[in-house]
Amino acid sequence: MKDMKLYNNSKDREVYENMADLYAIIVTMEHLEKAYIRDYITHAEYTPACAKLIAQFKTALNLVSDSVPDVEQFMKEYKLSCPAAANRLLKIGVPATIEHATSGHDPSKSAKYVAETVQHFITLMDSLKLNMVAVDQIHPWLSELMQSLSNVSSLPADFEGKVKIRDWLITLNKMKASDEINEEQVRQLLFDLENAHSAFYRSLSDKT
Repeated sequence: MKDMKLYNNSKDREVYENMADLYAIIVTMEHLEKAYIRDYITHAEYTPACAKLIAQFKTALNLVSDSVPDVEQFMKEYKLSCPAAANRLLKIGVPATIEHATSGHDPSKSAKYVAETVQHFITLMDSLKLNMVAVDQIHPWLSELMQSLSNVSSLPADFEGKVKIRDWLITLNKMKASDEINEEQVRQLLFDLENAHSAFYRSLSDKT
């Protein structure tokens, strides 16, 4: 029986190898999400592993953008039943520990967490005012801000600022890394951040 080749040249070979990498990342994320849900791994083990896979997924997408214009269609074509991975990679874009504020914060570092949160607020708002509006610039800052807010144990689970930031993370995750938010979005994001910043200070005052 003669072997069938998927490719005839190095360029085609690279396409299939990149698609194989994308396939592997999706499957790995599905297993990671299930392991976390079933408590097989800790918060500390899950968070960096998930963040790494998300970063690898975004890089892999850039490499297969011509051959895989629609990841959901790619998953259907190759019979990939990975709902947890699709939710994490295509919709949310941050680890569950950040999304649901379950980072395992250390109460003895509360002052440090508050200071970091304030700094992240200021850095992000100043950057937006300086017209740094590309998705690959904003998304990491928003993720860091969300992580810092999650570490502040005095904040209620339904703190409106975290809800708004989570919504923005989801919005940006659906865009390409090179995309930029428009003027109206910048204005709305600044408005949401300023309101969250003020609410954060009020929440701290209520605890003193």
